[in-house]
Amino acid sequence: MGRLTVLALRAVLVVVLTGTALVQALMVWTLVSGNDPEDGSLPLTPLRVLTILGLASAQVALVCVWRLVTMVRRGTVFSHTAFRYVDIVIGAIVAASLVWFAVTALNAPGQREDPGVTVIMGGIGLAILGVALIVLVLRTLLAQAVARDVEATAMRAELDEVI
Repeated sequence: MGRLTVLALRAVLVVVLTGTALVQALMVWTLVSGNDPEDGSLPLTPLRVLTILGLASAQVALVCVWRLVTMVRRGTVFSHTAFRYVDIVIGAIVAASLVWFAVTALNAPGQREDPGVTVIMGGIGLAILGVALIVLVLRTLLAQAVARDVEATAMRAELDEVI
């Protein structure tokens, strides 16, 4: 991974982390201050809490991606340490999909006349779970690469003994 690519990715991660932290802070301030302009059409307080939780899961995934990029830059990504971060990313994505399904369930009673919105929202939740499955496949590829790296290191050691 090139230096420019790493810098660009880190810049994007910083912007997204900062933005999500600001949105979370505003949501918490609205909940704590009691200035909630809820008009009764939707239960805004549970939606705000779910938004805070969803953003937290995204932030966890972003921090783990930062750590993985650091490992790539150092050339240590093909190690067992990387699995911990990838597993956390998978868990964060699954948590985000569960939060999305909760938002869908909260929104569903207001969509009785047009259930298509609820179906679309459910489809989006399934798509988020699909991303978790893609990352799981990538984790399997990482496991194979680590196994090959360990095997290559052992073969090099044997070759060094022979020479």
